[in-house]
Amino acid sequence: MHDSVLKWANETLTSRHVQDRRVIEVGSYNVNGSIAPIIEALEPAEYLGIDIEAGPGVDQVRELAGGSIWLGTFGLVVCTEVMEHVVDWKASLLDLVSLVALDGHLLITTRSPGFPYHPYPIDTWRYTTDALASAMQWLGMIVEHLTPDPDPASPGVFLLARKPTRRIELMEHVAGVTPMTERG
Repeated sequence: MHDSVLKWANETLTSRHVQDRRVIEVGSYNVNGSIAPIIEALEPAEYLGIDIEAGPGVDQVRELAGGSIWLGTFGLVVCTEVMEHVVDWKASLLDLVSLVALDGHLLITTRSPGFPYHPYPIDTWRYTTDALASAMQWLGMIVEHLTPDPDPASPGVFLLARKPTRRIELMEHVAGVTPMTERG
C-alpha cells in the first residue's frame, strides 16, 4: 500500500461515509498495508473484507467480476490497488457499483500509465483520471473526489464517487440543471 493512498483515504473519508454503514473492502488481503484501520476508526456497522485468496484482512474468499460477489449493498465499497490486477475491468467496475447502496460511496485507488509492472498475481491495466471519470458517469455514479496520486514516483488515481438516490439527481449533476419544480 502506498503511503499516499493511506494519506488520501485518511483526509477524504469522514464519518458521513462510514459511521453506522455496511462497508466492504474488495481486495482486502493485506500485502503491505491497509486502509482498514482508518475506516474502522470511523465506526462502520459492519466491515467485510473479500479477496481471491485467504490471508490477513480477508473474511471471505470471493472473485471480483462476473456477478460472483453479490452480498447485498453497502454504504461504502472500497477497492484499493486492485483494478490494475483484474482481467475484465468493465465487469469488475460493474460489480463494484452493484455493491454500492443508494447514496452510498465507492472508493477506488489504482495505478496509472508510468507505474512499473507488478504482477501480484497479474498486472493488466493502467487508468487515468479521465478514464475513471468517464466510467463513473457511464455507470451512473457522481464523482465527489478524483485526483491523480500526488506522489510522482507512483502514478495513480484516487476516486470517491457516490451512487445517487434518484436517476434525475445524476442527470442534474451531469447536465448542471435543476427541474422546474425545484426552482424558486
